[in-house]
Amino acid sequence: MMKRVPHRFIFAGLALLALSSPGFINSAWADWRDQVSPQDVEKLAHLNDARKDALGQARHRGGQGDVRAIGAVFDPAPRAIPEQTLSGTWRCRQIKLGGMTGYYVFDWFKCHISHVNGGLWFEKDGTQRMAGYLHPQEGMWVYLGAQSTKGEPIHRYSGRAASAGEDVNPDDQVGVLVGIGNNHLRLDLPSPGTQESDFDAIELVR
Repeated sequence: MMKRVPHRFIFAGLALLALSSPGFINSAWADWRDQVSPQDVEKLAHLNDARKDALGQARHRGGQGDVRAIGAVFDPAPRAIPEQTLSGTWRCRQIKLGGMTGYYVFDWFKCHISHVNGGLWFEKDGTQRMAGYLHPQEGMWVYLGAQSTKGEPIHRYSGRAASAGEDVNPDDQVGVLVGIGNNHLRLDLPSPGTQESDFDAIELVR
């Protein structure tokens, strides 16, 4: 069973957590804070507003795909996700909101969550691949990953890498994974690094 998390605790203060002193966060969050770019901290801080605006576009402009998925995925109150329920293979579909079209609901594909190098690793199959680590935060999970196309090596989240003299990956992604039902999850991806949409989400079920 997933425990319901009050709305006021879901996304409020993510930016403050990222910028807080080490005494207020555990080692996993210290790693997250050290990796994330200031731009991605801003995306997380304004996630709710970005989602609300994109949903407004979807409802007024129309789009393509199963419109019923929008209510099924975005209406439920977020729930905490215990770590032991995450590992394994999931059925997934991507939902794009705003931008070039009001919405686009894609067909189903596969996602995988597994333990890799001491952390939880998320990976999405398909032509547009995405992969990265999930970091725990009060029952939800912050995703730091990157997208790549089929046939390319998997891209890694670069975040603050430029400060070490490396290039920032333009395919960087940041998001938040929450429960929306039993064996039903949603990964929010605010302000994705493409011109196709203003807000993306991945629905996961099994």
